[in-house]
Order: sequence, then C-alpha cells, then structure tokens
Amino acid sequence: MSEPRLIFVISDATGETAEKVVRAALLQFTSVPVQLRMYTRVRLEAEMRSIINRAKQMKALVVFTVVSTAHRELLRRLCDEENVDAVDLIGTLMAKLSSYLGSQPKGVPGLLHTIGDEYFRRIEAVEFTVRNDDGREPRNLPKADLVLVGISRTSKTPLSTFLAQKGLKVANVPLVLGIDPPKELFDIDQERVFGLTIKGEALGQIRQARLKHLGMPADTSYGQRDHIAQEIAYAQSVFRQNPSWPVIDITGKAVEETAADILRIKKDRDAQRAAG
Repeated sequence: MSEPRLIFVISDATGETAEKVVRAALLQFTSVPVQLRMYTRVRLEAEMRSIINRAKQMKALVVFTVVSTAHRELLRRLCDEENVDAVDLIGTLMAKLSSYLGSQPKGVPGLLHTIGDEYFRRIEAVEFTVRNDDGREPRNLPKADLVLVGISRTSKTPLSTFLAQKGLKVANVPLVLGIDPPKELFDIDQERVFGLTIKGEALGQIRQARLKHLGMPADTSYGQRDHIAQEIAYAQSVFRQNPSWPVIDITGKAVEETAADILRIKKDRDAQRAAG
C-alpha cells in the first residue's frame, strides 16, 4: 500500500469548518490514502513559518482558513517562498462577499464557534430550567445560576424560562403554607436566591382567573383573600429569615421588567465579587 498523502489544515480558530470541508471533498478520492494534520488557533508568525517549513519537508498540501487579512497574506507568501501547494478556503469567499456586500469583514477568528457555544449554552439552560421547575429536583439547586422563591402565581415559571433563554440555569422553589422549603435551598450560595412577592389584591385577581380557567369554584381557599394574606405573610417571614435574598415585588410588572431587576442585581453582585 502506498504512503498516505499529507494535508496540513491550518486555522486561527478551532479548525472544525476547514476539517469538515476537506473531509467532504476527500470522499471523492477514496482510492488514495490521505492523512490530515490539524493545526488550530495558529495566530503567530513563528508558528506559521514552522508549519510551512514542515509541510515543505513532508511534501504536504496546506489548506488554511484564516480570517485575518495580514495572516492570510503571510501564509500565502510563505507557501510561495517555500514552493508549498496551498488552498485558501475562506479568503476568496470573503473577498467576494466583501465586494458584493460593500462591507469589510470583521476579521475576528472563531466567530462561528462562538455563536455555536452560545446557542448550546442557552439550550442547556432552558433544558435545566424545565427540569427544575416548581421545586421538582431540589438536589439540582447547587447547579443553578439563579433560584427563584415565591408562593404560587408569582411568575416563577415564566420568569425562569425568560432568564433561561439568556443562558442562565434557573430553578424555582414554591413556598407552600405549612410546608418547610427544601433544606438544599439553604445550603447553596445564598446570593443566587431571589424572593418574589406580590400585593394581595393583585394575586387574588390572578388566582380567581386561574380558578375560572380550570372550572373550579370561586370560593376555593386558593383564591380567598384570607388564605392569600396568610400565604403572603408566610413568604415574608421566610424572606426575613434570609436577609441576603433580594425580594422583588412583581405587582403590575411584566416578566421582562422583573428579569431586568434580577439581572441588574446579579451583575452588581458579580462585579463586587470580581473587585474583591
């Protein structure tokens, strides 16, 4: 069997795009053994010179995806000087796009990979939040970026979902009259916990609408003023016992407004931690 031909793939990012393109093209040449060598996050001239010199010695074909114009020109020049065959996978396309769109490329390596990471981070956050809605998995509370605590109908679930779409893993824990919160809630970093409260009259209207939607009697204790007052008082007592929890009144607020309040507090706390 003949010696495999070598292809050096050079990228200033992860190299995934270039590798996939080259492997897809190689499917048309299965009769010839080929070995790919990946050189990723190559951004220094010394690295480029070393790789091109190695390619010359090993008679390798160089395929590169480099977004920096200066680095692309350097690679082209080095390949010409060393008489190394090379293919610029992205340069020609970017030049054509620049001309067609009338705009210059950003020249920032790894943007595609960054977008991918962000997308998957958000998906993971949403999945975590769905699994940990309504106190379902107290053992997962240490993994949450934020934990929302409040009585029923204080927007815990929609608020959790909204924050999860921003990439935060959110759990929420209901406060139920006569039932102690899970012990795990008090074992985690207390600065991740946020209390949610609401005015009694507003909560009464929300719960009455809920009862009507479910076809339940309006005089069910869940929607009665006295019972609601007891629940709010119980929640307030829990909040007083945990003074490090910011308590946010959601009365009359859209989910986006409450989320902005929480994110602002979180940002301030993160800044304080970073400062020392």
